[in-house]
Amino acid sequence: MLEIKNISKSLPNFYLKNISFPVDNGDYFVLLGGSGMGKSMLLEIIAGITDHDSGEILLDGKDITFEKIQKRKIALVYQDQVLFPHLTVFSNIAYSLHGKKKSANEIKNAVNELADLVEISKFLDRKPGTLSGGEAQRVALARALATEPECLLLDEPLSNVDTQLRYELRNLLRKINKNGQTIIHVTHDYEEAISLANKLAVIEHGNIVQIGSPEEVFMYPKSEFVAKFIGVKNFYRGNLISDEKDTGLKLFKTNDATFHVVTEEKQGEGFLKIQSENVVISDSRIDSSSRNNFQGKVIDFFPARAGIEVVVNIGEIKITSIVSKEAFEKLGLVKGKEVWASFKASSAKFISL
Repeated sequence: MLEIKNISKSLPNFYLKNISFPVDNGDYFVLLGGSGMGKSMLLEIIAGITDHDSGEILLDGKDITFEKIQKRKIALVYQDQVLFPHLTVFSNIAYSLHGKKKSANEIKNAVNELADLVEISKFLDRKPGTLSGGEAQRVALARALATEPECLLLDEPLSNVDTQLRYELRNLLRKINKNGQTIIHVTHDYEEAISLANKLAVIEHGNIVQIGSPEEVFMYPKSEFVAKFIGVKNFYRGNLISDEKDTGLKLFKTNDATFHVVTEEKQGEGFLKIQSENVVISDSRIDSSSRNNFQGKVIDFFPARAGIEVVVNIGEIKITSIVSKEAFEKLGLVKGKEVWASFKASSAKFISL
């Protein structure tokens, strides 16, 4: 277990203030926040690369606050990999193993095992300069894992790869975590956080403003910053089910509601998000191509930047729509009014776990 206790750091125009949180063994802990919020600085303090002003860092009950980097049992992977350009992939992964009094055969076996785990066995004889961004990130992960860290720190590891590689690397990170590796991952991408985290902390201007499960943080934001940063009101956890025809149209079930979704994701557990702007409110069911149509009652409404936010109860769950002031008045929306809420299957986005 890693415990961060009251970590503070002050620099000109920047600070971390009394940062505290526990990370249990096997957690996938994501620190979510915008640029310049102190996420990367905090990782460097945990790793021992950057000094802090006050606070403690405990690993399995041992105070490692002033322990040397090499003895912390913590590995840090940066977004730009920082591989040794003059060494082969094999030598990059093996770098930390040479100081552990391992035989050449033991090193070879360890490197091959890690290369298999991150799926880069065919690149072992190549130099980092010949690799794609996704391939290089896999090498960096293998090199970090070779140190057998108690905790693996990841600094925006998916920010420099394209969409397909990002999907593949997410699956790889899940696999590494399921193998028992504790991970702390910083990102500004809330979808990345949803997809990977079992615990989530939101950091704002050097302060932790909320900690909880992804569901708790995204469904019940405790500050205006969290709500605006996430920007998603229609956010549900459930299961994606393939239809019998195995087309791109699938069903997502949560509580007593079933949504139609266009996605190529495989069936399984995950989250569904629908932008409020894509939900249409009407007096009666609209004859349109929308596959999702729900009757419900208006339970709340309040001003929003783009108009008026209307909350409709459609059974066990609520759905939010943004309507213009003109539409709000024309529909005569008041609390308790019966309305229809509709949106297209293509407007819903499924994020797998």
